[in-house]
Amino acid sequence: MQSSIRLRNLKILPIFFFPESHRDLRNRASGAQKLESQETEDMVEITVVYQGSLHTEATHGPSSRQLETDAPKDNEGRGESFSPTDLVATALGSCMLTVMGIVALRRNWPLEGASVRVEKHMVADPVRRIGKLVAEFKMPAALDNQARHALERAAHTCPVHQSLHPDVVKDIRFVYE
Repeated sequence: MQSSIRLRNLKILPIFFFPESHRDLRNRASGAQKLESQETEDMVEITVVYQGSLHTEATHGPSSRQLETDAPKDNEGRGESFSPTDLVATALGSCMLTVMGIVALRRNWPLEGASVRVEKHMVADPVRRIGKLVAEFKMPAALDNQARHALERAAHTCPVHQSLHPDVVKDIRFVYE
């Protein structure tokens, strides 16, 4: 079946519709089952308990390690610990360094001492959310251009970076010293 639309002397290219066969539907369902199976295998459970006074305590299932959060001072909290959105910023920096560490380890490149400083900028309109994350990496100067390029490319593939909403501006910088 073919369809086209004419608007004020502008012709939109034809769109072709192909009804899915039963085989296509079965393959799609099979793919969904594979994804569901993969999600189960890659699943990590984290339990979060509200402690009152805008504090939570999170427990990492595999290690039983715990961390606490508090609402920030600008959102009725006391700022006594990481806020949930601080953890997003922390996760971005940690994830990018970890992915670079994996690449450096595989290629025997020195990455020890590398660090990242992450700035989290909140916005209130249309809703309160993270508006921008600025991550400035301090990298070992001894890394050659090939290593620098590969590590910077790897950093942008980190799962946290890939999971952030496109409306969150990500300003990523690398300084070699």
